[in-house]
Amino acid sequence: MPQKNEISTALFAALEPRLRNLLPADLYAMAWIEPSSASLERVFEHLRTLQSILYDYMPRQVAESLPEPGEVRHSWQEGTLMFTDLAGFTPLMEANSAFGRAGARTVLKILNDYFGTMIEIIGKSGGNLLEFTGDAMLVQFPTNPRQNETAQAVRAGLRMQRAMSRFADLALPQGKHTLGMRIGIHSGRFFTAEIGTPFRMEHVLLGGAVTQTKRAEGAGKVGRVNLTLAAYERVRGLFRFEPNEQAGYMLAVDDLTARELGDFDFSTGGRRLSRALLMDRSVSGLLHEIDQVLLVLEPLASYLPRAVLNLLVENAARRQIPPDFPEPTIIFVNLVGLPESVDQVRPEEESDLAACFSRVFGLINAAVEARGGVLKKVTCHLSGSDMMIIFGAPNAHTDDALRAAQAALAIREVVTRLQPPVVGAKVVNVHCQIGIARGAVFSAEIGEPRGRREYNVLGDTVNTAARLMSKAGHNQILMTEAVYTEVKERMECEALGTIVLKGKAAPMPIYALKGHASD
Repeated sequence: MPQKNEISTALFAALEPRLRNLLPADLYAMAWIEPSSASLERVFEHLRTLQSILYDYMPRQVAESLPEPGEVRHSWQEGTLMFTDLAGFTPLMEANSAFGRAGARTVLKILNDYFGTMIEIIGKSGGNLLEFTGDAMLVQFPTNPRQNETAQAVRAGLRMQRAMSRFADLALPQGKHTLGMRIGIHSGRFFTAEIGTPFRMEHVLLGGAVTQTKRAEGAGKVGRVNLTLAAYERVRGLFRFEPNEQAGYMLAVDDLTARELGDFDFSTGGRRLSRALLMDRSVSGLLHEIDQVLLVLEPLASYLPRAVLNLLVENAARRQIPPDFPEPTIIFVNLVGLPESVDQVRPEEESDLAACFSRVFGLINAAVEARGGVLKKVTCHLSGSDMMIIFGAPNAHTDDALRAAQAALAIREVVTRLQPPVVGAKVVNVHCQIGIARGAVFSAEIGEPRGRREYNVLGDTVNTAARLMSKAGHNQILMTEAVYTEVKERMECEALGTIVLKGKAAPMPIYALKGHASD
């Protein structure tokens, strides 16, 4: 007759394949060697904590309606979108980078104070934070029965700009620093999709409404709330406005008293998932509860890059990822053609378009993961969709620049071999632009320390890669001299002279990555 510990081991073994990537190494070993009620209770508590952490990493609508990993879903949504961008972060980061971990903690405190303040205002104003994009945020104000979502967005923007006064004159040992913020608002219809493979899912927003929101932020002014004419028409009688110097936009005038503006519009409710209650602490009872938590945890985990998931798993007990100033290689990929075609898609073509986007994302993520990189996320670009890819954080290799170059070539091949969909009775013309840069960044878990947050990397290196991407031609890969120096012995490269990039005081040399040296 089987002994009690043999039965426990057999029962745990049935769940073990689902737990391998979700338990820290020491807890996994303990539970496998001795699956007692004490060790299984620790497994349950860890998984419950990890579930809360991953829930905080998700946009609310994703966490509340999770697809099966690998299931492609899509829908149209309407509402008002807000895009914010933080001005002055790069000088703050550079001033603290020389102080190592102490400097990183200083930057993280300020950044999370900023994000925590803004996220609280967004929530109280009826908004939903969809994504962090570096130090920027994309926020949705969904349609509601009162049809006042655009007014909610404007009031939220005015409250957020008032709250920026606390960041206007930061006194630090390195001197005073000032942070500012631009806000753009647009109202319209946009396409959302859940794409990817069971290994890695992603939530994407596509369409002209998203790009118009980002253009509104870019055309705005620090300290102001800038509206497109579509958003302005919805609230023109509710606030005072003045024309923006750039045609097609209106700036909201903050002449409201504190009482008129108020502190909140509509409570969206808490984000926290209900926590499972542990009623039966027997081995069989614990294994049943672990299985129930995994049913929620596994879909959540599929939305994170494997390296980031591992970082969260190992740091779950501390509930914080330590900040740092690593020197990774950053790739920005702009996938052009598929995202823009959304606005011309016919209803009968929507599923094919979403499926094509899902395939190309899955193949690109595979090319990145196979070489030890992290595909951070997909965001809507002014034309196309950005994919930020990191080699060297959170895990570093001695040849990260070479790995990044190899991944860039593989990504270009994925795009050039793609069988594009038909949209509006025309085959979509799909191509990519790629930029690669190497250097210091700030890496940390940013956002609310116990709320909506993400692991992210920020800094001038990230900005440089993104700007090189924007300068690249069709299916062209541009890189900085720092990357070229690391890969020139193994790769075929071409010097293209110098180029002027936004934010750079002097022209910088750039190089085109052509292929492997043996090609």
